[in-house]
Amino acid sequence: MTEEELIKLSQSGDRKALSELVKKYEKTVYNFAFKICRDKERAEHTMQETFLSMVKSIGQFEGKSKLSTWLYTVITNHCLMAARTGKKHEWNSLDDEIDIFEEKNISSWNVDPEKVFEDNELKEQLDKAISKLPTDYRIVFLLRDVEGLSTAETGEIANLSVPAVKSRLHRARIFLREELNKVLQYEA
Repeated sequence: MTEEELIKLSQSGDRKALSELVKKYEKTVYNFAFKICRDKERAEHTMQETFLSMVKSIGQFEGKSKLSTWLYTVITNHCLMAARTGKKHEWNSLDDEIDIFEEKNISSWNVDPEKVFEDNELKEQLDKAISKLPTDYRIVFLLRDVEGLSTAETGEIANLSVPAVKSRLHRARIFLREELNKVLQYEA
């Protein structure tokens, strides 16, 4: 069954179709919420709030954008509201929760252990740098550069103009480059 068919059935009250939509987007919603919130409990709470919003509002979904775009908007709004409450949380490294997002990969024998170590080290440093970004910039960076959404889609989700998205993305990239340069120069 196509996503459009599932949406139409959900809008007419079909709970099984709605459940299928939740299953389809469960991992995506959690992953994105975790990337923004940087906290397992907040990400789980955001995922629940997002699906609760979807259940309540699926009848109003007009299909002018993709369902995933609409869900990213809901996640973003929930995370921004939480960030604006001023509650400070201890951020966890993405590596601490990696088993939540990815299935275990079988290691290949032709992998260079030194290269793997360097890649993991760089990923850890990038994760630390991303966590230092202000939430508004982190959202734009994650939507564009991690999730691969277009500038227009990112603007729609974050309720920003295309120039504002480009500006925030540019500033986020500069910040991340400077943070990584500090680390790489220190290690060299």
